[in-house]
Amino acid sequence: MKRRICVITGTRADYGLLRWVMQGIKDDPELVLQVIATGMHLSPEFGLTYQAIEKDGFSIDRKLEMLVSSDSTVGIAKSMGLGLIGFADALSELRPDLMVVLGDRFEIFSAVSAALVARIPVAHLHGGETTEGAFDEALRHSITKMSHLHFVATEEYRRRVIQLGEQPERVFLVGGLGIDNIKRLKLLDRAELEASLDFKLGPKNLLITFHPVTLESATAAGQMEELLAALSALPDTHLVFTMPNADADGRLLIKMVEQFVAQHANARAYSSLGQLRYLSCIAHVDGVIGNSSSGLLEAPSFRKGTINIGDRQRGRVQAASVINCQPDRRSIAAALDKLYSQAFQASLPQVSNPYGEGGASEKVVSVLKNQDLNHIVKKVFHDLSASTQ
Repeated sequence: MKRRICVITGTRADYGLLRWVMQGIKDDPELVLQVIATGMHLSPEFGLTYQAIEKDGFSIDRKLEMLVSSDSTVGIAKSMGLGLIGFADALSELRPDLMVVLGDRFEIFSAVSAALVARIPVAHLHGGETTEGAFDEALRHSITKMSHLHFVATEEYRRRVIQLGEQPERVFLVGGLGIDNIKRLKLLDRAELEASLDFKLGPKNLLITFHPVTLESATAAGQMEELLAALSALPDTHLVFTMPNADADGRLLIKMVEQFVAQHANARAYSSLGQLRYLSCIAHVDGVIGNSSSGLLEAPSFRKGTINIGDRQRGRVQAASVINCQPDRRSIAAALDKLYSQAFQASLPQVSNPYGEGGASEKVVSVLKNQDLNHIVKKVFHDLSASTQ
């Protein structure tokens, strides 16, 4: 009997990390790939990114609508409820032997909650990480406790998952999945990228992604205002924006970016670049700025600087190419000065990505294929020894 493995994807970002795991499952004759696309993938507002999944040759078994039109805290909670209902039905129909999820978003929390009740084992990728400025932090660790196999990106994250009570033999250190994209995709050259974007790059270029900080009330718009003010003062710099996620206040930030772009000919915004264009942008810009995890996970592999704004990614393992700053225009301006400084630029060729050099996807697929799933759902809490504590 072939093992049915159901992969859940809710955003352009997690699909980008999951792609080669999905390909490995699809190509293995002893495995059957099932795909559920949900969340932002199905929203015209966020680019209907499920089409990118299909363009890559994957069949989507279920398209699960769960986003409501409101991005208020009430709207997000209602979306989680709709997701739980939808995943209950989808899992009952697909009957997977194992579910694969990545990260920390509310869509994934709903999926794993449904799997827990249905007694379907869960493999969780990129657990053990911390993002102290977002409620994703609590969701990620909750997903860990509802999961049965764990694939982590660094030794520090492996220890943290074990600290949460997970059995060490079920926690696998594989490295960062995003690096596999960098290794496997043939990136666009500058002319190809400009043609695809319909936007000419300038003497200086930055890639900007700024998401809401979901644990801070009434600050999303203020922080974005400070970032845009700092960017508007830059001379001879072209700006490529990717739009925020469908988190609380995300639509407010989208409107602010749209207004900024309408007033600045040197700026362009995209609801979704897709992995090929996004990574190609990193390769051709001077640096990445915002509060997205990609600035910490993928940008160091390009030996490009990252300006990490505020607390959203606080707690993650960072490369030496990351410049942390406060979400105010003076601090951001100082970080930009450092990014373009001769000394900082000279240090970048020596940067090492703490998330590894690739190969994570193959390691994940091997475990998914060979791991004994008998009795795996009934978990035993792993207590740390007194000396370890």
